[in-house]
Amino acid sequence: MGIRQDIPEPASAQRICVVLVRPENDGNIGAVARVMANFGVSDLRVVGRDGEWSEETRNRAKHAQWVLEGANTFDSIGDAANDCSLVVGTSGMRESGDKTVFRHFLHPEDLPSRVRDMDSRVALVFGPEGNGLLNEELNMCDLLVSVPTWEGYPILNLSHSVAILCYEWYKVADSEPATDSLLSPELRTRLKEEISRLAQTMPTPVHRRQGIEETLSRVMLRGLPSDNEAERILGVISAAADAFDQNDS
Repeated sequence: MGIRQDIPEPASAQRICVVLVRPENDGNIGAVARVMANFGVSDLRVVGRDGEWSEETRNRAKHAQWVLEGANTFDSIGDAANDCSLVVGTSGMRESGDKTVFRHFLHPEDLPSRVRDMDSRVALVFGPEGNGLLNEELNMCDLLVSVPTWEGYPILNLSHSVAILCYEWYKVADSEPATDSLLSPELRTRLKEEISRLAQTMPTPVHRRQGIEETLSRVMLRGLPSDNEAERILGVISAAADAFDQNDS
């Protein structure tokens, strides 16, 4: 039973892709491919690798070679998630105190229930084994997920983290058919660009603008707006940015 069976992949699994950012260990890439196959997920995207998989990678993938063969490589998270409506970052960071920039971490079991009715592609983004995703990379994500672990040794192996998220998705994502859609990838990009323009034109100290941009973007996209809702929000943000521009001129 160790080989792939002639069974169609779950429909829900075709809506997610796993994005590995600068993975450091060849074996972990193969182990990720294997656990993805366990839950019917086959869309693997790797940032910062050339796609020439080593013998160690292929050995650790076992009978999930088709996942490696279908994997794509990219130069950045933005490129890797270009066709996705929702980008979910993973981190071992914890919420602690008022100065924590990245708040509102979901638990893995919370994610599928929030988006299972949405017929849109979702990127699950995992950072390198050593330090995880950088702050600026977490900023590119719409939602953040953290796996609860013992504080004495909180950081999971990369493939274990992927396995937990894929398992939670597999458990519930096909329980009801998807009927709605998240905002389109193109509209998501426009919304983030206009939020950035608004933050940069606001009459506020320059050193505060990045924080304002990050907060606005995170709050807007965490609400999982539809295209229609995003268009209305976009109109308000664009009008405000135009008004600030005119006041400066």
